[in-house]
Amino acid sequence: MLPLPGEPAPLPPAPVSAHRQVLIAYDRLAEVHRPDIWITLRSYEDVLVDAKAVDDRVRAGESLPLAGMLVAVKDNVDVAGLPTTAGCPGYSYTPEASAPAVARLVDAGAVVLGKTNLDQFATGLAGTRTPHGPVACADDPTRVSGGSSAGSAVAVALGLVDIAIGTDTAGSGRVPAAFNGIVGIKPTMGLVPKRGVVPAVRSCDCVTVFARSIVDGQRALAVMTGPDRSDPLSRAWPDYVRLAAGARPRIAVPDVAGLAPLTAEGRAAFARTVGDLLASGATVEPVDISPFLAAGRLLYGGAFVAERYAAIGEFLEGATEGVDPVVAKIVLAARELPAHRLAADQARLGELRLRAGEALAGFDALVLPTAPEHPTLAAVAADPAGVSARLGTYTTFANLLDMAAVAVPAGRADGGHFGVMVLARAFEDQIALDIAAFLAGEQLRTPCPATGIDLVVFGAHLRGQPLNHELSALGARFRGEVLTAERYRMVALPGSAPQPGIVRVPDGASLTGERWTLSPGALGRFLAQPRAPLTAGEIELDDGTTAIGFHCDPQAASSGPDITAFGDWRAYLRYLTATRPMVA
Repeated sequence: MLPLPGEPAPLPPAPVSAHRQVLIAYDRLAEVHRPDIWITLRSYEDVLVDAKAVDDRVRAGESLPLAGMLVAVKDNVDVAGLPTTAGCPGYSYTPEASAPAVARLVDAGAVVLGKTNLDQFATGLAGTRTPHGPVACADDPTRVSGGSSAGSAVAVALGLVDIAIGTDTAGSGRVPAAFNGIVGIKPTMGLVPKRGVVPAVRSCDCVTVFARSIVDGQRALAVMTGPDRSDPLSRAWPDYVRLAAGARPRIAVPDVAGLAPLTAEGRAAFARTVGDLLASGATVEPVDISPFLAAGRLLYGGAFVAERYAAIGEFLEGATEGVDPVVAKIVLAARELPAHRLAADQARLGELRLRAGEALAGFDALVLPTAPEHPTLAAVAADPAGVSARLGTYTTFANLLDMAAVAVPAGRADGGHFGVMVLARAFEDQIALDIAAFLAGEQLRTPCPATGIDLVVFGAHLRGQPLNHELSALGARFRGEVLTAERYRMVALPGSAPQPGIVRVPDGASLTGERWTLSPGALGRFLAQPRAPLTAGEIELDDGTTAIGFHCDPQAASSGPDITAFGDWRAYLRYLTATRPMVA
């Protein structure tokens, strides 16, 4: 049975000395000697100054959720005072302000170590289209790192930084994660603002996070998300969003035809992931993923590539210094695309979006391989366009179809790394995170977004009880058992459907219940249902906090037996079962 999110799990680590983390990082930099990772590596002295400022803030009492964490930033994302080159020296400019994604990490206590190498203008999935030299896999110098967020992924995999910023238009925040055995989190588009990011395909660009654990990645993501008034494509979390899929999610996987791009070893590796999901108690069913793959082919095989020309075409028309010829060919070819082609592809995408939605109807998530192969540097050099296109087989559709995705390691195949992705509908990021965390052997405590409202229940809505499905249907997230303050009594209300009534009294007892977290909209739907003689109100807990729960009308409570001594509705039900006369 898939572990219920929110059950007891390790709390985030206490803040560590940023100064000490910087010392360790620079020792590690000297040890691994990987200049291919960096385009701009900050000086030891400058980074120490920032680290000391973080330590001073912590000592002054500030709560910094990322204190002591080091971050690398893909060099198409602005960091104040550092050049942004997008992997092209001739394009370089030095911004005065950081992108919101970076600024929010720094405000939360993270320290920037440097800017990382990438496929030029984020055009590629191998990490080789760069005048700074190809970036090799973290643990295999003969294989590619994956791109375009190549340096960011390798910096995390080698332990040089705790987290890294990437971008993902076609898979750049997921393929490098798969090829370096780390986590790549691609949130719903727009949740992390794109201001201060050099655009690739503006409508499909997404700022992403690399980390060695989903817990760390989610911590960073929680800080980075939030609307930005200056970014017309930024989005806020909706009022209603599911915060969990429940203990037994329904998961779609590719049918036999959908796995055809994999080798026999790749299919075996993916089958192990499916086996893990089945062993957890999840329902896993094959579906036809051809609508998803067809949508993905539109990104670079259709007219959407015109957006690349709109972003950097004018610069490339006259640029020569450090321009990658493959990148220039891809972008400049889009100059001749007629507008009607783009309009036709947009209409085609709408049709495919409907078909994809039908394929996922009733499912909580879609689990896919991240990439069909982990190629060598030699293979990419021999066929740069062909290999890069194959690497995006399972990733290019995610942003076109407005899906969230989390990539996690899943062993090895054919001598290279193998990874899988969990994809979910827009704004159901937490569902993808929870399923991915299970596959990675982790468990998440706090949901994303952290805007949920706590509800405590004591009767038919408890796990295993008849009305618990109402909470599951609303995406409520189980957070653990709770005890009330010693100011309540419990009665068994009469009626065909057994349920308790909770009454506040001057001198009562502590009662056992469960805490669930719902998004504001979900809680509103739940509370809107008639539940007489119960009314919503605050319940005081034994730790002095309060949560929303249901109080019983005192007059109605007087009609049922007092069962306070049991302390727990389930204990009372067990008593009834044990004392019920046996029927011959």
